[in-house]
Amino acid sequence: MRKASLRRTTKETDVEVAVDLDGTGNAAISTGIGFLDHMLDLLARHSRVDVSVTARGDLHIDHHHTTEDVGIALGQALKQALGDMRGITRYADVHVPMDEALTRVAIDISGRPFLVFKAEFVRDKVGAFDTELVEEWFRAFATNAGITLHVETLYGTNDHHIAESCFKGLARALRSALTIDPRAAGEVPSTKGRLGG
Repeated sequence: MRKASLRRTTKETDVEVAVDLDGTGNAAISTGIGFLDHMLDLLARHSRVDVSVTARGDLHIDHHHTTEDVGIALGQALKQALGDMRGITRYADVHVPMDEALTRVAIDISGRPFLVFKAEFVRDKVGAFDTELVEEWFRAFATNAGITLHVETLYGTNDHHIAESCFKGLARALRSALTIDPRAAGEVPSTKGRLGG
């Protein structure tokens, strides 16, 4: 059962998340941030991971704390659901177009957190959402999931499309990397015999 749920509470946010890695892409998302809700819905739909997120945060200040803490909690839930990672495909890479934007995402579910994020946004905001928070979410997620993640937008001019191609790229890469490889079921996909250190 590759499922996990957790709650993360600080003075700034209260976040509850649940994931089912073998789901169908169902999403129940409520963060109080419309654009983030949209991105997380895409993440669930295209990864086929069931994702539930309820977040209450200090949105009267800005969207930073809530966005980052949702990334932290989802990353922790993914790591918990993976367990010892037996049988997973582990590696994946994809190119995802979104109209004029094209993003490349490569992932290693390694237990070693690392993020390379290369995407340039034209404007400071998409609606009310600060575009700089896209990278903050990815960093929080990758670090807490314990994954190596490379995200690079090769080109694009519409910030909504750039962000969407990043999240869809992550989703499609996760979908492949999380899949159980029938030829290696029960095996940890590492010459070390373990992942994560």
